[in-house]
Amino acid sequence: MTQTHIALTGIEQKFGKGANAVIALTGVDLQVGHEEFLVLLGPSGCGKTTLLRIIAGLVRPTSGEVRIGDRDLWVGEARDNAVVQELGVVFQDANLFPWLNVEDNIALPLKLRGRSKVERRERARELCRLVGIDGFEKRWPRELSGGMRQRAAIARALSYDPKILLMDEPFGALDAMTRDQMNLELQRIWMASGCTVVLVTHSIGEAAFLADRVVLLSPRPGRIDHILDIDLPRPRDLYVQTTPGFQDVVAQLRHRLDAAIA
Repeated sequence: MTQTHIALTGIEQKFGKGANAVIALTGVDLQVGHEEFLVLLGPSGCGKTTLLRIIAGLVRPTSGEVRIGDRDLWVGEARDNAVVQELGVVFQDANLFPWLNVEDNIALPLKLRGRSKVERRERARELCRLVGIDGFEKRWPRELSGGMRQRAAIARALSYDPKILLMDEPFGALDAMTRDQMNLELQRIWMASGCTVVLVTHSIGEAAFLADRVVLLSPRPGRIDHILDIDLPRPRDLYVQTTPGFQDVVAQLRHRLDAAIA
């Protein structure tokens, strides 16, 4: 692994208090390298999304430390805004504002940061080309397919050039063919942007296709059960899924998941 970009140490997350407290995560130590594509995989309720939200600074861990590069994400009770600026987040729902066109949705984070209108427009159009929706800059979200809305959401997350892209089941609501295409596009965007990606998924095939490493979490309370390196050449096309190497990776991940649930 290259130089550490994200470092989690002793992460524990509890929700509630006393006898009703739920331990979502416990004893999580994890390092993510610069420009790595890391996938979090595990059974429902194991804490994948909670862990991603902790990395994003949306949830403060009950205990433990989150470092981005050489800085702590949390300084006392507050997030370090300089660290937060390095993070882009994409959720399963694209969450585009229906009263803004595609270009303005993508440029919104730049507007909030005080960038000029010319700069915002240029960056939005550049990102539309990157994610494959150029020509749709003036369309409304309702005029886009689900896959195109997610492309716009990815573009918005990349608008201020974050160093880390955090993705929570971004293609979970898409049909199988669109999801395959979006996985190809995400791989291309990641390779072109040079950012670090942490992605949550329930799909073993998606994890095997996209990841440099897959982190398997145990059932709640979530712990790191196993980390599997994915030694498949890049760029990967859909035909890699027919190869013995890919099928072996899928079999290993399925075996590990079955063993964790049993």
